[in-house]
Amino acid sequence: MPYFHVVFTVPEELNALALHAPRVFYDLLFKAAAGALTDVARSRLNIEVGALCVLHTWGQTLVFHPHIHCVVPGGGFAAGRAQWKGVRKPAFFLPVKVLSRRFRTLLCKSLREASRSGVLKVASSSETLAVIARVFAREWVVYAKAPFGGPAQVLAYLANYTHRIAISNSRLVSFHNDTVTFRYRDYRSDNQQKQMSLHVDEFLRRYLLHVVPLRFVRIRYYGFMANRTRASSLARARQMIDDRGPARPTILREPQERRCPRCGEGRMIAIDRIEPAAQPPIQDTS
Repeated sequence: MPYFHVVFTVPEELNALALHAPRVFYDLLFKAAAGALTDVARSRLNIEVGALCVLHTWGQTLVFHPHIHCVVPGGGFAAGRAQWKGVRKPAFFLPVKVLSRRFRTLLCKSLREASRSGVLKVASSSETLAVIARVFAREWVVYAKAPFGGPAQVLAYLANYTHRIAISNSRLVSFHNDTVTFRYRDYRSDNQQKQMSLHVDEFLRRYLLHVVPLRFVRIRYYGFMANRTRASSLARARQMIDDRGPARPTILREPQERRCPRCGEGRMIAIDRIEPAAQPPIQDTS
């Protein structure tokens, strides 16, 4: 069964809201991403999906770029959890344009409600609503990347996002004269590896942008993988998948011995095959 990788990202104009009220913004970001996956999977595939979601706030150069990475199994429960239904195509999950629009609707709606209620504490509620209106008028971007090869590849990928913040020690090149030099990949230049040098104050400023609020949970589960039902749901899914199993191909062999179709007693043994003669090409005489 394939595992799909879906990334929900937000317009840059919303970064100020995330920095002013990170706990509220990140909670709403998680809920909107999970809600978009759940709603679109239900409407397009008529299934209940499960998802493992990870908050990621940095780019390769440590710039602030909040987004949610989701790992989604290629199938879900159908018919009131009475059966397991896989995706129609192993290389395609859900239409990204539909996902992006549903994600935009859910997040903007929740941000408006949070601003009006005062939960999203920013200097001016009217300015916040104006920003939300501007970004809502544009198309958003959701990435649906190629499916994972299997569980081992999923775990290897997640380790890059769950066991470090912003930058790993292996990317640090040097610290000299109050300047930090580190390696990064330039995705706009064919994924080339380059180096960047920043003054230590700027390096620390960028790094601290990605420290989440105290006790904030950066890894969350949704759908049939939600914490309270995950163990029972996964056991049920595995049982359904194993019971269904891939159908064994039927191998058709041409029988070598047959009863005589006339008397029903004699034996007919194939000793050779005579291919039909090639037909002459049809001539167009019109």
